[in-house]
Amino acid sequence: MSVEPRAEAYSSQELPSRREIYSAMSGLVIAFLVANLDFTIVATTLPAIAQELGGFADLSLVVTAFAVATAITTPIWGKLGDLFDRKRVFLASFSLFLAGSALCGAAQTLTQLSAFRAVQGLGAGGILVGGIAIVGELAAPRERARYQGLMAIIMPLAILAGPVIGGLCADGIGWRWVFYLNLPLGAIALALLVTRLKLPPRTPRRRQVDVVGMLVLAAGIIALTVLTTAAGEGISPVVAVSGAAVCLAGAVFIGWERRAIEPVVPLGLFARRNYSLAALLGFLSGVVMFGAVTFLPLYQQVVQGVSATGSGLLLLPLLGGMLVTAPLVGILVSRTGRFRVYPIGGGAVMTAGSILLAGVGVDTSQLVIVLGMVAVGIGMGCFMQLTVVIAQNSVAGGDIGAASATAMLARNLGNSLGVSLLGAVFAWQLTRSPGAALPTGLLFGEGAVHNDLTILPEQTREAVAEGVADVFLVAGICSAVIVCLALFLRETPLTSGSTDTEPKGQS
Repeated sequence: MSVEPRAEAYSSQELPSRREIYSAMSGLVIAFLVANLDFTIVATTLPAIAQELGGFADLSLVVTAFAVATAITTPIWGKLGDLFDRKRVFLASFSLFLAGSALCGAAQTLTQLSAFRAVQGLGAGGILVGGIAIVGELAAPRERARYQGLMAIIMPLAILAGPVIGGLCADGIGWRWVFYLNLPLGAIALALLVTRLKLPPRTPRRRQVDVVGMLVLAAGIIALTVLTTAAGEGISPVVAVSGAAVCLAGAVFIGWERRAIEPVVPLGLFARRNYSLAALLGFLSGVVMFGAVTFLPLYQQVVQGVSATGSGLLLLPLLGGMLVTAPLVGILVSRTGRFRVYPIGGGAVMTAGSILLAGVGVDTSQLVIVLGMVAVGIGMGCFMQLTVVIAQNSVAGGDIGAASATAMLARNLGNSLGVSLLGAVFAWQLTRSPGAALPTGLLFGEGAVHNDLTILPEQTREAVAEGVADVFLVAGICSAVIVCLALFLRETPLTSGSTDTEPKGQS
């Protein structure tokens, strides 16, 4: 199946100036910030949420509902942006996200909170893919690396600042403010987007929304999430049914998308080597990233007795590595037009950091942990956002939204399924020490102090440390696979011209 290029209605001379792009990105950056914050901002508030709303056994739904909804809607919003006015589509998704934030803050039960988190996720998918696609539409291919390098700063900043902000809210003004804080920031972003974001005109194209493809894709992602989560508990009827559902949804989706006039995921894109590799790199980087963000705070709170706020602050070395590396790589790629060396080198550094963290124990020094986090952060900053640039460079201008969405879908699946997969590895380690289960009644019962982890028995601390070590061993394997895949990338220099031509040499 071939991908037909769709010429845009603007040339390189008509693309916005650098000053105009920065002005247009002001509201975009704020929207991107709050959407990324909500992936991890609840991580350090979960004990407080459990204490107030109860239902600790179902607490993971607060995280997975948002992540799965985001993953499902990412390609859908991306395709809608290709078919309709991209700015209006982005504003609609952002408005839905803010409505979900308000509802989350007002939730009275854990079921309500999980449902409203799903509403948030429905909007977040459009924000994440819309922001990247808009940058791709505003800038020439080589310049995209520069601007998306700036967006790459926002992503780790938000993801890693989330636990800190969440911990501060949980320890101070209350967990509900992790959602209410989105509202004033969102109002500012909406005003800036309405007044300053102006996209180049596009040639009208036939509009036929692939509803069937969207529904089958959503069903498949949900089934895949259930399968990954349930598989950690061994073979069961749930595993069998969800596995069969994944296979059925996959077969139906591929068959339908081959015939669809405007497929939500153009399968022909995967015939291009660089595009397929970029999607795989994004998936694996999501696994490693969210493994670090999810399990390092757990290790620091349970094993080292750090507070919720402190465990968030201790992630700053990881953040620092990404903040320094991501914009630097974006500038270098923008200047040279070459990118292949960064995923290879970044994957190697990330492998070394993961292996270092795979040796953590009860008495591991903070220096070792900091060195491991810095290495993982530097490695991640080398290529995490660059995978989207590679994907965009592999397609014609009219498919930027679909290409960006599919690449981000792969990363989001890495985020959500990675947490489930690594969570299963962690849980397996705990089951090997039956007496090491976390005393949930003590920690999360009525009147308990949710961050008083210094009273845990030594056996529990040892089991948690071993579980986290196993998690980073798996993350190290994923990082090594990233290096191997990156070696097969084809160095196709990014151009400084318009975005309306079919890429060369990608098949």
